[in-house]
Amino acid sequence: MISNKIPIFLLAAALVLPSCRGEKEKTYTIGLFQINEALTLQEVRRGFLQALEDNGLRDRVNIRVKLRNASGDIAQAHRIARDFVREDVDLIVALSTPCLQAALMAGGGKAVLFSSVANPYLVGAGRSPEDHLPNVTGVVSTAPIRETLAFIREVMPLARRLGTLYTPAELNSEYYLELLRRQAVDFGFEVSVMSVGSPTEIPVAAQSLLNRKIDALAQISDNTINASFEVLGRIAAENAVPLFGGFIRSTRLGACAALGWDFFKMGYKTGEMAVRLRKGESPGRIPFQSMDEIKLSLNEGVAAEQGLRFSMDVVRRADEVIAAPLSAARNP
Repeated sequence: MISNKIPIFLLAAALVLPSCRGEKEKTYTIGLFQINEALTLQEVRRGFLQALEDNGLRDRVNIRVKLRNASGDIAQAHRIARDFVREDVDLIVALSTPCLQAALMAGGGKAVLFSSVANPYLVGAGRSPEDHLPNVTGVVSTAPIRETLAFIREVMPLARRLGTLYTPAELNSEYYLELLRRQAVDFGFEVSVMSVGSPTEIPVAAQSLLNRKIDALAQISDNTINASFEVLGRIAAENAVPLFGGFIRSTRLGACAALGWDFFKMGYKTGEMAVRLRKGESPGRIPFQSMDEIKLSLNEGVAAEQGLRFSMDVVRRADEVIAAPLSAARNP
């Protein structure tokens, strides 16, 4: 007669197998966050997600992507980073210096991938591209400050005094300001500076800066100011002062010219690194990456409003030229 009692070892196996199966099927989760809605960060995020898709990784299909935005609040960025650790994501993607800093301070030993970070060494991510924390890698976005100053000197040979706004709460902003001041000396420029604590302070600070009789605005890339760049562009146009942007797409927001990186490509490069991490590669074995192709964008219409005209040689060299309306072309 066959017993209808289930042997203890079979019962144990029945309980264990579903658990093992659940672990195998755990979806790889990416927690991506950015400090605000700056156009640069939006482009990086778009490029990142495109790279994942192009490599067969699709949200809610074979991976999970959690998107968060700190809305310009650094304390909120830290809360988001801690939440990602608590939610046990597999990879934290930090877009901007404040987000990288928050991710590192959140602990938990999670893999961290950064992008759009001017100087990751300032927040303790490493000492060099090869010598860095074992759980961190990413794409460095140090802006071409020297090349921008050389360009301003070329198109404004008589200019002497440049102005810029910066945000003291952002380490990346202070870093760029230091670079601007130090390298401006080599081109015979004096730099006048005004600080801002929030986007609402930009109009007054910008006007105060222009009242100092500067020859041009050489705006450093700064998360707070990038997110409200159109305000700066409007004030520059009203005062007929040339505005040079710190990121390529600023020429669509009121800058007459800008040198910098393609932030979509930066995001794409970051996404490709995420794919490598998803396949099991260790962050510690992947050197920090950098962008290497400086783009030049011109807006001839804005330049005319700001009292500047580019030579044909400069126009021919540009990677992108936004043409001036006929009325602006006739009245530079």
